[in-house]
Amino acid sequence: MRVSWIFWWIITIVEVASFLAISAFLWLREVDATGAVQTTELKLLNIAVLAAAFIIPFIIQVVWLAINIVIKNRQRRNPLS
Repeated sequence: MRVSWIFWWIITIVEVASFLAISAFLWLREVDATGAVQTTELKLLNIAVLAAAFIIPFIIQVVWLAINIVIKNRQRRNPLS
């Protein structure tokens, strides 16, 4: 069970760090690949699209967390099983 928690923390940290890094890149760029100037509205829209793409991994992380908590509670109640 401990390994599952370690993997959960590693994956969560990588996921959050990648979201923050990509968001910072999207916010700090002045011109995108097509040459269009990035206004504040376009930057926020780009980050919103990125957030929508990160929703599925986030949901998976929450389910994994719930499973880890349930298993930990069961092991705590029945230590010999």
